[in-house]
Amino acid sequence: MSRPQSPDRFHEDKATFTVRGSQPDIDAGVEAIRTTLKTLPSRPGVYRMQDARGEVLYVGKARVLKNRVANYIQVDRLPRRLQRMVAQTRSMTIVTTNSEAEALLLEAQLIKRFRPPYNVLLRDDKSFPFILLREDHAFPRVQKHRGARKYKGRYYGPFASAGSVTRTINALQKLFLLRSCTDSFFANRSRPCLLYQIRRCSAPCVGRIDEAGYSELVKDAQDFLGGKSTAVQRKLGEAMQTASDALDFEQAAMLRDRLKALTFIQGSQAINAEGLGDADIFALAAKGGAMCIQAFFIRGGQNWGHRSFFPVHTAEVAEDDVLASFMAQFYEEVPPPRLILADRAPADCELMTQALAERAGAKVRIEVPQRGTRTRLIRQAQRNAVEALDRRLAETTTQAKILGEMVEAFGLDGVPDRIEIYDNSHIQGSHALGAMVVAGPEGFRKNAYRKFNIRNPETMPGDDFAMMREVFERRFGKAQREDPDRDGGEWPDLVLIDGGKGQLSAARTMLEEMGIEDVCMIGIAKGPHHGREGREVFHLPDGREVTFPLNHPVLFYLQRLRDEAHRFAIGAHRQKRSKAITTSSLDDVPGIGPARKKALLMHFGTARAVKDAALEDLQRAPGVSRAVARQVYDYFHQ
Repeated sequence: MSRPQSPDRFHEDKATFTVRGSQPDIDAGVEAIRTTLKTLPSRPGVYRMQDARGEVLYVGKARVLKNRVANYIQVDRLPRRLQRMVAQTRSMTIVTTNSEAEALLLEAQLIKRFRPPYNVLLRDDKSFPFILLREDHAFPRVQKHRGARKYKGRYYGPFASAGSVTRTINALQKLFLLRSCTDSFFANRSRPCLLYQIRRCSAPCVGRIDEAGYSELVKDAQDFLGGKSTAVQRKLGEAMQTASDALDFEQAAMLRDRLKALTFIQGSQAINAEGLGDADIFALAAKGGAMCIQAFFIRGGQNWGHRSFFPVHTAEVAEDDVLASFMAQFYEEVPPPRLILADRAPADCELMTQALAERAGAKVRIEVPQRGTRTRLIRQAQRNAVEALDRRLAETTTQAKILGEMVEAFGLDGVPDRIEIYDNSHIQGSHALGAMVVAGPEGFRKNAYRKFNIRNPETMPGDDFAMMREVFERRFGKAQREDPDRDGGEWPDLVLIDGGKGQLSAARTMLEEMGIEDVCMIGIAKGPHHGREGREVFHLPDGREVTFPLNHPVLFYLQRLRDEAHRFAIGAHRQKRSKAITTSSLDDVPGIGPARKKALLMHFGTARAVKDAALEDLQRAPGVSRAVARQVYDYFHQ
């Protein structure tokens, strides 16, 4: 069996069969499947069902492709959900694999990539945070990490949230005095920073600790993160007693504080997972047509947080199938631990265990505890799952009521499924950009957020109306090109604009020029007395103005949407500003790479001084040849 990271693990181009149908009915779907069946091998693999436009409807796996796909032509035996899927199917794509376990892993990859409407989906767009203890420096740095593992070092996680990582890093700083600063900050220090003063860093940057001493701190941190906190506690206690016997009370007090921090962390664990090692705990709750999966992350016998997941497309799907689909998608990103505890066995448990072992490169066990201390952990996870699902259902009910009141207040055609909120951000016209935030009945859809850099040279700095027109031209121009029939779910049912009549008119004019006249738009503006006693005024395209009482839930909801757009716009503007600070006019000079740019800046001090320098002065700069000096001079003196 091939390794998960092997480049030849899956060969999609080895066995791909595509047959396209035409008529949108169940007979056409069955015919497309029959045609595919003629060429199917009796091998394990993954199949994708696609509609007339080639959009993926469903991704499935099979131990024997021919037998599994043949089930779909027996329409009378299929549940209604799958009958609807077959009626939409017009083509199939088949991928053969070496084993059923590989098929399961590939299925999870494709589900996360295509997000098909007939698969159970793990709706979680954020990657999980880890703690990274770097190993590419003499004095390793501890830091929060998301995404690809491109740095050399040890990764500890996953953590349930960024807050859990931050609290653990703070604990590591108090306990082991490890640095968290960047390498460039470390290299340019001449005296200790504030973290040294408050006893959260050992200041290796200025030689307050040597490499051997720092390596000992790193080893203690690795032991702590690896579950050997008792050994670290004993070591700190012995060192404190030794310092006290030697009358070194300052050192003893510092060790006492570190020991207190360790004791506090051990006592603040939400669940007692001592002796469990590395494990994940899952429990599923179902109610009112919705499901919740509660996860606890245990690493080294420590609770690293918990998170509630609410998978979608679970109607008419068995609970063990939902749990199996969840696990496959969850561990597509997160390395599986050696032990997984669940309140029930997932479907095809043996196959799931085999696939996760391949993914982890080590043995993995899935257990359903029946007695002992582990059953208490499962019961706690079950209780959390039920409570989280109850909160979710209550919020959904309240949200539906608010949306219904909003429809009535503004006279909308129906409850909006996609709401887009727009805002602009700039400082006196510089680094201007527009931001789009997307929300729906289930909350904010952060994977759909977009930012638009204002790049039209005709847009005057600070002209909010022109900025709004440019944003709308690009956003809806792309929508017209890519989804003219509006059946892809990317067109908004309601557009909210942070601004008054002027911004609303600018946006409306731009859409009318593009031939779009049926998008509902509302402008949100501060009232004439927008202090503590004021309220927002909502402007409609027909000239009407709507206000709500100060404690009205619809007002709070719309303010929350507007504030989220404002937050996202300001954050994107800050990033753009920060990036601009690190750029230089030397970046645009042909033939000037990072090394020569650094040499010029170190010699002249600023990019402006390089620009104003004479040719002879440029030639005297270290590392700059006559040809390069001439190139730089000619660039700035054309």
